[in-house]
Amino acid sequence: MECDLLVIGAGAAGIAAARTAQAAGRSVRVLEARGRVGGRAMTETTTLGVPFDLGATWLHAAERNPLVPLARGLGIALADSDALRQEITFVGRRRATPEELAEYDAAEAAFEPAIRARAAAPGPDIAAAEAAPRGGPWDATVAAWQGQVISAWPLSAISLRDFAANLLSGGNLLPACGLGALLGRLAEGLPVTLGARVARLRWGGGQVVAEGAFGTLRAAAAVCTIPTSLLAGTAIRFDPPLPQPVMQAAHDLPLGAAIKVGLRAVGEDRLGLPAHASTDRQVAPGEELIPITFWPQGRDHAQAWIGGPLAAEMEREGPDAAEALVRAEIAARLGSDAPHAFRPGALVSGWIADPFARGVYSHARIGAARARSVLAEPLAGGRLCLAGEACHADLAGTVGGAWASGEAAARHALGTCA
Repeated sequence: MECDLLVIGAGAAGIAAARTAQAAGRSVRVLEARGRVGGRAMTETTTLGVPFDLGATWLHAAERNPLVPLARGLGIALADSDALRQEITFVGRRRATPEELAEYDAAEAAFEPAIRARAAAPGPDIAAAEAAPRGGPWDATVAAWQGQVISAWPLSAISLRDFAANLLSGGNLLPACGLGALLGRLAEGLPVTLGARVARLRWGGGQVVAEGAFGTLRAAAAVCTIPTSLLAGTAIRFDPPLPQPVMQAAHDLPLGAAIKVGLRAVGEDRLGLPAHASTDRQVAPGEELIPITFWPQGRDHAQAWIGGPLAAEMEREGPDAAEALVRAEIAARLGSDAPHAFRPGALVSGWIADPFARGVYSHARIGAARARSVLAEPLAGGRLCLAGEACHADLAGTVGGAWASGEAAARHALGTCA
Protein backbone atom coordinates (compact mmCIF):
# COMPACT_ATOMS: atom_id res chain seq x y z
CA MET A 1 0.00 0.00 0.00
CA GLU A 2 1.20 3.51 -0.84
CA CYS A 3 -0.01 5.06 2.43
CA ASP A 4 -1.85 4.43 5.66
CA LEU A 5 -4.53 7.02 4.98
CA LEU A 6 -5.97 8.26 1.72
CA VAL A 7 -7.82 11.58 1.92
CA ILE A 8 -10.14 12.59 -0.91
CA GLY A 9 -10.51 16.36 -1.09
CA ALA A 10 -8.24 19.15 0.13
CA GLY A 11 -10.85 21.43 1.66
CA ALA A 12 -10.94 22.15 5.39
CA ALA A 13 -11.98 18.61 6.34
CA GLY A 14 -9.37 17.00 4.10
CA ILE A 15 -6.56 19.25 5.33
CA ALA A 16 -7.54 18.52 8.94
CA ALA A 17 -7.63 14.77 8.29
CA ALA A 18 -4.21 14.83 6.65
CA ARG A 19 -2.66 16.89 9.43
CA THR A 20 -4.15 14.48 11.99
CA ALA A 21 -2.51 11.55 10.20
CA GLN A 22 0.83 13.31 10.02
CA ALA A 23 0.67 14.23 13.71
CA ALA A 24 0.08 10.55 14.48
CA GLY A 25 3.18 9.58 12.51
CA ARG A 26 1.16 7.87 9.75
CA SER A 27 1.70 8.17 6.02
CA VAL A 28 -1.00 10.02 4.10
CA ARG A 29 -1.82 11.12 0.56
CA VAL A 30 -4.43 13.74 -0.36
CA LEU A 31 -6.08 13.61 -3.79
CA GLU A 32 -7.70 16.89 -4.82
CA ALA A 33 -9.74 17.26 -8.02
CA ARG A 34 -9.24 21.01 -8.25
CA GLY A 35 -6.04 22.76 -9.14
CA ARG A 36 -5.87 24.32 -5.67
CA VAL A 37 -6.51 23.49 -2.03
CA GLY A 38 -9.27 25.04 0.10
CA GLY A 39 -12.46 23.53 -1.29
CA ARG A 40 -15.36 25.92 -0.81
CA ALA A 41 -13.02 28.49 0.73
CA MET A 42 -11.13 30.58 -1.82
CA THR A 43 -9.40 33.92 -1.37
CA GLU A 44 -9.00 36.12 -4.45
CA THR A 45 -6.49 38.96 -4.17
CA THR A 46 -6.23 40.52 -7.64
CA THR A 47 -9.57 42.05 -8.68
CA LEU A 48 -10.18 44.24 -5.63
CA GLY A 49 -6.54 44.70 -4.69
CA VAL A 50 -7.09 43.07 -1.28
CA PRO A 51 -8.01 39.58 -0.05
CA PHE A 52 -11.65 38.77 -0.87
CA ASP A 53 -13.18 35.45 0.15
CA LEU A 54 -15.37 34.14 -2.62
CA GLY A 55 -16.52 31.32 -0.35
CA ALA A 56 -16.29 30.84 3.40
CA THR A 57 -15.29 34.05 5.17
CA TRP A 58 -15.73 33.93 8.95
CA LEU A 59 -14.36 31.82 11.75
CA HIS A 60 -17.73 31.37 13.47
CA ALA A 61 -18.17 30.30 17.10
CA ALA A 62 -14.66 31.61 17.64
CA GLU A 63 -14.44 30.48 21.25
CA ARG A 64 -14.59 26.81 20.20
CA ASN A 65 -13.48 27.01 16.57
CA PRO A 66 -10.37 24.80 16.14
CA LEU A 67 -9.00 27.08 13.42
CA VAL A 68 -8.67 30.08 15.72
CA PRO A 69 -5.65 28.83 17.69
CA LEU A 70 -4.12 27.45 14.49
CA ALA A 71 -4.39 30.85 12.78
CA ARG A 72 -2.90 32.60 15.79
CA GLY A 73 -0.10 30.05 15.87
CA LEU A 74 0.77 31.07 12.31
CA GLY A 75 0.82 34.73 13.34
CA ILE A 76 -2.24 35.57 11.23
CA ALA A 77 -4.16 38.60 12.52
CA LEU A 78 -7.83 37.94 13.29
CA ALA A 79 -10.22 40.88 13.15
CA ASP A 80 -13.27 40.88 15.41
CA SER A 81 -16.09 41.19 12.87
CA ASP A 82 -18.70 41.87 15.56
CA ALA A 83 -16.73 44.76 17.05
CA LEU A 84 -16.00 46.27 13.64
CA ARG A 85 -19.54 46.07 12.31
CA GLN A 86 -21.52 49.32 12.13
CA GLU A 87 -25.13 48.27 11.56
CA ILE A 88 -27.37 50.47 9.41
CA THR A 89 -30.92 49.42 8.58
CA PHE A 90 -33.17 51.01 5.98
CA VAL A 91 -36.93 51.18 5.76
CA GLY A 92 -37.54 51.94 2.13
CA ARG A 93 -35.11 54.70 1.18
CA ARG A 94 -34.66 56.10 4.67
CA ARG A 95 -32.79 54.90 7.72
CA ALA A 96 -34.82 53.16 10.39
CA THR A 97 -35.85 55.28 13.37
CA PRO A 98 -34.70 54.44 16.92
CA GLU A 99 -38.19 53.11 17.63
CA GLU A 100 -38.07 50.86 14.57
CA LEU A 101 -34.63 49.62 15.49
CA ALA A 102 -35.90 48.75 18.97
CA GLU A 103 -38.68 46.71 17.37
CA TYR A 104 -36.11 45.03 15.11
CA ASP A 105 -33.94 44.16 18.12
CA ALA A 106 -36.95 42.70 19.92
CA ALA A 107 -37.85 40.56 16.92
CA GLU A 108 -34.28 39.24 16.74
CA ALA A 109 -34.26 38.48 20.45
CA ALA A 110 -37.54 36.54 20.18
CA PHE A 111 -36.43 34.35 17.27
CA GLU A 112 -34.01 31.90 18.88
CA PRO A 113 -36.10 31.12 22.00
CA ALA A 114 -39.11 30.40 19.78
CA ILE A 115 -37.05 28.07 17.58
CA ARG A 116 -35.48 26.21 20.49
CA ALA A 117 -38.76 25.81 22.38
CA ARG A 118 -40.60 24.35 19.41
CA ALA A 119 -37.66 22.11 18.46
CA ALA A 120 -37.62 20.66 21.97
CA ALA A 121 -41.36 19.95 21.94
CA PRO A 122 -42.57 16.42 21.18
CA GLY A 123 -43.99 15.57 17.79
CA PRO A 124 -42.68 15.26 14.25
CA ASP A 125 -40.03 17.47 12.72
CA ILE A 126 -41.45 20.50 10.90
CA ALA A 127 -40.16 23.36 8.77
CA ALA A 128 -38.12 25.90 10.73
CA ALA A 129 -40.36 28.63 9.31
CA GLU A 130 -43.35 27.19 11.18
CA ALA A 131 -41.63 27.78 14.53
CA ALA A 132 -40.41 31.30 13.74
CA PRO A 133 -42.40 34.29 15.02
CA ARG A 134 -44.65 35.78 12.34
CA GLY A 135 -46.84 38.79 11.93
CA GLY A 136 -44.60 41.46 13.43
CA PRO A 137 -43.15 44.25 11.28
CA TRP A 138 -39.63 42.77 11.46
CA ASP A 139 -40.30 39.03 11.63
CA ALA A 140 -39.92 38.54 7.87
CA THR A 141 -36.58 40.37 7.93
CA VAL A 142 -35.28 38.17 10.75
CA ALA A 143 -36.51 35.04 8.93
CA ALA A 144 -34.77 36.17 5.72
CA TRP A 145 -31.52 36.66 7.62
CA GLN A 146 -31.76 33.25 9.26
CA GLY A 147 -32.90 31.49 6.09
CA GLN A 148 -31.64 32.80 2.77
CA VAL A 149 -28.67 34.69 4.23
CA ILE A 150 -27.27 32.51 7.03
CA SER A 151 -28.58 29.12 5.89
CA ALA A 152 -28.44 29.91 2.13
CA TRP A 153 -31.96 28.52 1.74
CA PRO A 154 -35.46 29.49 2.97
CA LEU A 155 -36.56 28.35 6.43
CA SER A 156 -39.69 26.89 4.84
CA ALA A 157 -37.57 24.06 3.40
CA ILE A 158 -35.26 23.42 6.38
CA SER A 159 -35.65 20.91 9.23
CA LEU A 160 -36.51 22.70 12.45
CA ARG A 161 -34.58 20.29 14.65
CA ASP A 162 -31.43 20.39 12.56
CA PHE A 163 -31.67 24.17 12.26
CA ALA A 164 -32.03 24.54 16.04
CA ALA A 165 -29.05 22.26 16.65
CA ASN A 166 -26.87 24.43 14.42
CA LEU A 167 -27.80 27.90 15.65
CA LEU A 168 -24.50 29.71 15.97
CA SER A 169 -23.33 31.57 19.05
CA GLY A 170 -20.09 33.24 20.04
CA GLY A 171 -17.70 35.51 18.21
CA ASN A 172 -16.97 35.84 14.50
CA LEU A 173 -13.39 36.47 13.43
CA LEU A 174 -11.93 37.44 10.06
CA PRO A 175 -8.42 36.26 9.07
CA ALA A 176 -6.57 39.26 7.66
CA CYS A 177 -5.23 37.16 4.79
CA GLY A 178 -8.64 35.63 3.98
CA LEU A 179 -10.04 32.30 5.11
CA GLY A 180 -9.13 30.53 1.88
CA ALA A 181 -5.55 31.76 2.26
CA LEU A 182 -5.51 30.52 5.87
CA LEU A 183 -6.42 27.02 4.70
CA GLY A 184 -3.67 27.26 2.11
CA ARG A 185 -1.17 28.00 4.87
CA LEU A 186 -2.44 25.07 6.92
CA ALA A 187 -2.04 22.75 3.93
CA GLU A 188 1.63 23.62 3.45
CA GLY A 189 3.84 20.57 3.71
CA LEU A 190 1.03 18.09 3.15
CA PRO A 191 1.38 15.49 0.36
CA VAL A 192 -1.40 16.82 -1.89
CA THR A 193 -1.84 15.77 -5.50
CA LEU A 194 -3.82 18.42 -7.39
CA GLY A 195 -5.95 17.73 -10.45
CA ALA A 196 -6.51 14.18 -9.18
CA ARG A 197 -10.22 13.42 -9.45
CA VAL A 198 -11.15 10.05 -8.00
CA ALA A 199 -13.43 8.21 -10.41
CA ARG A 200 -13.79 4.97 -8.47
CA LEU A 201 -13.14 3.99 -4.87
CA ARG A 202 -12.98 0.30 -3.98
CA TRP A 203 -13.39 -0.23 -0.24
CA GLY A 204 -14.87 -3.69 0.14
CA GLY A 205 -11.68 -5.63 0.92
CA GLY A 206 -9.01 -5.16 3.52
CA GLN A 207 -7.85 -1.92 1.94
CA VAL A 208 -9.14 0.98 -0.14
CA VAL A 209 -8.15 1.54 -3.75
CA ALA A 210 -8.64 4.87 -5.52
CA GLU A 211 -8.68 4.97 -9.30
CA GLY A 212 -8.66 7.87 -11.72
CA ALA A 213 -6.64 9.56 -14.44
CA PHE A 214 -3.81 9.82 -11.90
CA GLY A 215 -3.57 6.01 -11.81
CA THR A 216 -4.23 3.77 -8.84
CA LEU A 217 -3.52 4.43 -5.17
CA ARG A 218 -3.88 1.88 -2.37
CA ALA A 219 -4.26 2.71 1.31
CA ALA A 220 -5.26 1.03 4.54
CA ALA A 221 -8.17 3.43 5.05
CA ALA A 222 -9.75 6.50 3.49
CA VAL A 223 -11.47 9.71 4.50
CA CYS A 224 -13.74 11.10 1.75
CA THR A 225 -14.63 14.77 2.10
CA ILE A 226 -16.56 15.54 -1.07
CA PRO A 227 -19.77 17.55 -0.47
CA THR A 228 -23.19 15.91 -0.23
CA SER A 229 -24.14 17.27 -3.65
CA LEU A 230 -21.45 15.08 -5.21
CA LEU A 231 -22.15 12.09 -2.99
CA ALA A 232 -25.82 12.18 -3.94
CA GLY A 233 -24.88 12.73 -7.57
CA THR A 234 -22.52 9.74 -7.53
CA ALA A 235 -19.52 11.78 -8.63
CA ILE A 236 -17.38 8.93 -7.30
CA ARG A 237 -18.30 5.33 -8.05
CA PHE A 238 -18.03 3.52 -4.75
CA ASP A 239 -17.42 -0.23 -4.97
CA PRO A 240 -19.37 -1.61 -3.23
CA PRO A 241 -22.01 1.16 -3.37
CA LEU A 242 -22.44 3.21 -0.24
CA PRO A 243 -25.17 1.84 2.03
CA GLN A 244 -28.69 3.06 1.25
CA PRO A 245 -29.04 5.00 4.56
CA VAL A 246 -25.84 6.90 3.75
CA MET A 247 -27.02 7.77 0.26
CA GLN A 248 -30.38 8.86 1.69
CA ALA A 249 -28.56 11.07 4.19
CA ALA A 250 -26.61 12.70 1.36
CA HIS A 251 -29.87 13.38 -0.50
CA ASP A 252 -31.40 14.75 2.71
CA LEU A 253 -28.55 17.25 3.18
CA PRO A 254 -28.65 19.34 -0.02
CA LEU A 255 -26.45 22.39 -0.47
CA GLY A 256 -27.89 25.88 -0.45
CA ALA A 257 -27.13 28.67 -2.90
CA ALA A 258 -25.26 31.91 -2.33
CA ILE A 259 -23.44 34.49 -4.40
CA LYS A 260 -20.93 37.02 -3.12
CA VAL A 261 -20.43 40.20 -5.12
CA GLY A 262 -17.51 42.58 -4.65
CA LEU A 263 -17.49 46.12 -6.06
CA ARG A 264 -14.42 48.36 -5.83
CA ALA A 265 -14.70 52.11 -5.29
CA VAL A 266 -13.73 54.49 -8.08
CA GLY A 267 -12.14 57.05 -5.79
CA GLU A 268 -12.40 58.43 -2.26
CA ASP A 269 -16.19 58.81 -2.06
CA ARG A 270 -17.39 56.64 0.84
CA LEU A 271 -21.08 57.60 0.46
CA GLY A 272 -21.21 59.05 3.96
CA LEU A 273 -20.86 55.59 5.49
CA PRO A 274 -18.39 54.48 8.17
CA ALA A 275 -15.91 51.65 7.73
CA HIS A 276 -17.45 48.18 7.97
CA ALA A 277 -20.97 49.53 7.52
CA SER A 278 -23.24 46.48 7.51
CA THR A 279 -26.48 47.50 5.81
CA ASP A 280 -29.78 45.73 5.45
CA ARG A 281 -33.40 46.77 5.00
CA GLN A 282 -36.84 45.82 6.19
CA VAL A 283 -38.45 43.23 3.92
CA ALA A 284 -41.98 41.88 3.64
CA PRO A 285 -42.80 38.14 3.72
CA GLY A 286 -41.45 36.55 0.54
CA GLU A 287 -39.28 39.55 -0.31
CA GLU A 288 -35.55 39.04 -0.83
CA LEU A 289 -32.96 40.47 1.56
CA ILE A 290 -29.52 41.38 0.22
CA PRO A 291 -27.11 42.49 2.96
CA ILE A 292 -24.31 44.77 1.77
CA THR A 293 -21.22 45.63 3.79
CA PHE A 294 -19.49 48.84 2.70
CA TRP A 295 -15.77 49.34 3.28
CA PRO A 296 -15.12 46.10 5.24
CA GLN A 297 -12.15 46.53 7.57
CA GLY A 298 -11.70 50.01 6.09
CA ARG A 299 -11.02 48.69 2.59
CA ASP A 300 -12.23 50.40 -0.59
CA HIS A 301 -14.93 47.99 -1.70
CA ALA A 302 -18.46 46.82 -0.95
CA GLN A 303 -19.39 43.20 -0.39
CA ALA A 304 -22.92 41.93 -1.05
CA TRP A 305 -24.57 38.59 -0.32
CA ILE A 306 -27.35 37.04 -2.39
CA GLY A 307 -28.76 33.84 -0.91
CA GLY A 308 -31.30 31.09 -1.52
CA PRO A 309 -33.31 30.56 -4.72
CA LEU A 310 -32.55 34.10 -5.88
CA ALA A 311 -28.83 33.25 -5.85
CA ALA A 312 -29.51 30.16 -7.93
CA GLU A 313 -31.45 32.30 -10.42
CA MET A 314 -28.73 34.95 -10.57
CA GLU A 315 -26.04 32.36 -11.17
CA ARG A 316 -28.05 30.98 -14.09
CA GLU A 317 -28.36 34.48 -15.53
CA GLY A 318 -24.67 35.25 -15.08
CA PRO A 319 -22.35 37.65 -13.23
CA ASP A 320 -23.70 40.76 -14.97
CA ALA A 321 -27.18 40.04 -13.58
CA ALA A 322 -25.84 39.65 -10.06
CA GLU A 323 -23.88 42.89 -10.34
CA ALA A 324 -26.93 44.76 -11.68
CA LEU A 325 -29.06 43.47 -8.80
CA VAL A 326 -26.54 44.66 -6.21
CA ARG A 327 -26.18 48.06 -7.87
CA ALA A 328 -29.97 48.43 -7.81
CA GLU A 329 -29.95 47.62 -4.08
CA ILE A 330 -27.28 50.24 -3.46
CA ALA A 331 -29.34 52.82 -5.35
CA ALA A 332 -32.48 51.90 -3.39
CA ARG A 333 -30.69 52.52 -0.09
CA LEU A 334 -28.34 55.38 -0.87
CA GLY A 335 -29.78 57.14 -3.91
CA SER A 336 -29.47 56.80 -7.67
CA ASP A 337 -25.99 58.34 -7.78
CA ALA A 338 -24.49 55.92 -5.24
CA PRO A 339 -23.68 53.08 -7.68
CA HIS A 340 -21.45 55.49 -9.61
CA ALA A 341 -19.05 55.41 -6.65
CA PHE A 342 -17.99 51.93 -7.82
CA ARG A 343 -16.02 50.84 -10.83
CA PRO A 344 -17.76 48.94 -13.63
CA GLY A 345 -17.40 45.21 -13.33
CA ALA A 346 -17.60 43.10 -10.20
CA LEU A 347 -16.03 40.09 -8.58
CA VAL A 348 -18.80 37.46 -8.44
CA SER A 349 -18.66 33.95 -6.98
CA GLY A 350 -20.17 30.91 -8.70
CA TRP A 351 -20.38 27.87 -6.46
CA ILE A 352 -23.44 26.24 -8.01
CA ALA A 353 -21.73 25.90 -11.37
CA ASP A 354 -18.51 24.71 -9.75
CA PRO A 355 -18.36 21.01 -10.70
CA PHE A 356 -16.67 20.13 -7.41
CA ALA A 357 -19.19 21.95 -5.20
CA ARG A 358 -22.62 22.37 -6.83
CA GLY A 359 -23.69 24.68 -4.01
CA VAL A 360 -22.40 26.26 -0.84
CA TYR A 361 -23.18 24.45 2.43
CA SER A 362 -25.74 21.97 3.64
CA HIS A 363 -29.13 22.17 5.30
CA ALA A 364 -31.31 19.26 6.35
CA ARG A 365 -34.62 18.58 4.67
CA ILE A 366 -37.71 18.53 6.87
CA GLY A 367 -37.84 15.24 8.76
CA ALA A 368 -34.14 14.52 8.20
CA ALA A 369 -32.66 15.91 11.41
CA ARG A 370 -30.64 12.71 11.97
CA ALA A 371 -29.00 12.73 8.54
CA ARG A 372 -25.75 14.28 9.75
CA SER A 373 -25.11 11.55 12.30
CA VAL A 374 -25.83 8.89 9.67
CA LEU A 375 -23.39 10.51 7.25
CA ALA A 376 -20.66 10.75 9.89
CA GLU A 377 -20.88 7.11 11.00
CA PRO A 378 -17.66 5.21 10.08
CA LEU A 379 -18.09 2.47 7.49
CA ALA A 380 -16.42 -0.93 7.42
CA GLY A 381 -15.18 -0.46 10.97
CA GLY A 382 -13.61 2.87 10.03
CA ARG A 383 -11.86 1.80 6.82
CA LEU A 384 -14.00 4.40 5.03
CA CYS A 385 -15.14 7.58 6.76
CA LEU A 386 -17.02 10.54 5.31
CA ALA A 387 -16.24 14.03 6.56
CA GLY A 388 -17.06 17.68 5.91
CA GLU A 389 -19.31 20.43 7.18
CA ALA A 390 -22.40 18.29 6.51
CA CYS A 391 -21.14 15.68 8.97
CA HIS A 392 -20.91 17.97 11.99
CA ALA A 393 -23.81 17.85 14.43
CA ASP A 394 -23.80 21.47 15.61
CA LEU A 395 -21.35 23.43 13.45
CA ALA A 396 -22.77 22.41 10.08
CA GLY A 397 -22.18 24.87 7.30
CA THR A 398 -18.98 26.21 8.85
CA VAL A 399 -15.29 25.72 8.15
CA GLY A 400 -14.76 25.03 11.84
CA GLY A 401 -17.30 22.22 11.67
CA ALA A 402 -15.65 20.78 8.55
CA TRP A 403 -12.24 20.89 10.24
CA ALA A 404 -13.45 19.12 13.40
CA SER A 405 -15.23 16.53 11.26
CA GLY A 406 -12.03 15.83 9.32
CA GLU A 407 -10.04 15.35 12.50
CA ALA A 408 -12.62 12.95 13.94
CA ALA A 409 -12.87 10.95 10.71
CA ALA A 410 -9.08 10.60 10.51
CA ARG A 411 -8.90 9.28 14.06
CA HIS A 412 -11.54 6.66 13.27
CA ALA A 413 -9.83 5.67 10.03
CA LEU A 414 -6.36 5.47 11.53
CA GLY A 415 -7.71 3.12 14.17
CA THR A 416 -8.13 0.49 11.45
CA CYS A 417 -4.52 0.75 10.26
CA ALA A 418 -2.23 -2.02 11.45
